[in-house]
Amino acid sequence: MNENIQLNNDVTMPSLGFGVFQTPPEETVASVEEALRVGYRHIDTAAAYGNEREVGMALLSSGLARDEVFIETKVWISDYGYHETLHAFDKSAGKLGVEQIDLFILHQPLPTAFDKTLDAYRALETLLADGKVRAIGVSNFMPDHLERLLDRARVVPAVNQVEVHPYFTQPEVQKADAANGVLTQAWSPIGGITSYRDTGTGSTFDDPVVTAIAEAHGKSPAQVMLRWHLQEGRSAIPKSVKAHRIAENFDVFDFELTAAQIREIDALDTGVRGGPEPADITLETFGRPIPEA
Repeated sequence: MNENIQLNNDVTMPSLGFGVFQTPPEETVASVEEALRVGYRHIDTAAAYGNEREVGMALLSSGLARDEVFIETKVWISDYGYHETLHAFDKSAGKLGVEQIDLFILHQPLPTAFDKTLDAYRALETLLADGKVRAIGVSNFMPDHLERLLDRARVVPAVNQVEVHPYFTQPEVQKADAANGVLTQAWSPIGGITSYRDTGTGSTFDDPVVTAIAEAHGKSPAQVMLRWHLQEGRSAIPKSVKAHRIAENFDVFDFELTAAQIREIDALDTGVRGGPEPADITLETFGRPIPEA
């Protein structure tokens, strides 16, 4: 049974979500169907992933009622701007096959065009007021981006989805989120990004601290890392296309890490980011059109 987290607007969200970042569209339907079969009730996608339609197909084929599954998706920077972001909702909802999206967030802060970011967030506020979304948030926002947003926003973001795993914990981001009542949600929560990006630190999956804790609990390193997130109060979004990994990543609710083990994992932080630096995201470099259908 998935644990729930109450967001700052009292909406309840399953703490553990299933992600489809870099999952090819042709593999998305089967992987999401398997995740829902295992017990996930929170699916995280994005317009930029190019697989919202396939997520919607899996939701439909699952036979689950719409209100049984929490759907989270993201607006890409190419669709920032007030009217553009309102239309981005229409595109995402149409592909997902839903009338209401549970959590709709901005994918990046776009520091070089922050006025567009603010206009996009204003559109999210409109969508929330109109009942088209149940909660709104942001992704990859550093403390200065969050501060600039909050200076103008009417609604505090419910979530900030950022890279967090044992080798990169972003304590200042988490501190800023917590101070403002924003839930930190982890992408690459089990350090998958450390296994295919050269961070100079190796992979979290092979870390001797993590593997020793896993052996002590009779669990896998991935399960230990996910449990670490949940016990520290974060939401986590693992991903996989392998059925046994999908099931394994969900099987994290029957054990607890000790306070000492949590401190050991916290101490692994290297401060080395695996993903792109948010300040480097620009329309010129990363902008690309999001298809209508």
